[in-house]
Amino acid sequence: MAESPVVELRGVQRSFAAGDVEVNALIDANLVVSRGEYVAVVGPSGSGKSTMLNLVGLLDRPTGGAYLFEGIDTNELTDGQRAWLRSRGIGFVFQAFHLLSHRTVLENVLMSTIYNGMPRDERVPAAEEALNRVGLGHRIEFSPASLSGGERQRVAIARAIVTRPALLLCDEPTGNLDTGTGDAVLSLFDELRADGLTLVVVTHDDVVSNHADRMVRMRDGRMESAA
Repeated sequence: MAESPVVELRGVQRSFAAGDVEVNALIDANLVVSRGEYVAVVGPSGSGKSTMLNLVGLLDRPTGGAYLFEGIDTNELTDGQRAWLRSRGIGFVFQAFHLLSHRTVLENVLMSTIYNGMPRDERVPAAEEALNRVGLGHRIEFSPASLSGGERQRVAIARAIVTRPALLLCDEPTGNLDTGTGDAVLSLFDELRADGLTLVVVTHDDVVSNHADRMVRMRDGRMESAA
């Protein structure tokens, strides 16, 4: 039997009510992302990139069409089932890092293992392994405030991959970084991709999208082309 794609959008729609007007943020979106693929989603502000990311990340539901994650029709799931699937199958990396300043680097990464329900005796070894994977094993007791921007983003990546998700979703992951630091983060993404992780990166930066296997362009809520 053929392996199911990690992500499959089938005619997905997402609309919002804005007063008396219906806003179509996503229109007839069709997308297939195979396991181990690295896809960049590009487009200007307001094109629907963030709406698409929220749907793929199970943070929102479509108002039409179907979204299958690893062959599971997520439209059929309860909110609790979606949260369970998200915590075990999807890692998130954001532009703003979203680290807890009053926690150590290790504790920030451990947060994902707690939400994921990982057995207690596996949590610290898994967190240390993830931090070593991103080159920060020597910073585990540091505060995020004492780290550079690039190091903080690598902590965020370690937090996202510690539970060994099927999919890593990244929203403008180099947006707060200088060019050299951003390049180092992109090199890390290349390594994770080579290890078999599936990545979907939302960006407006050509440098970021050029690292991907495939590019999907969005404009006015539509996926215009894929290359």
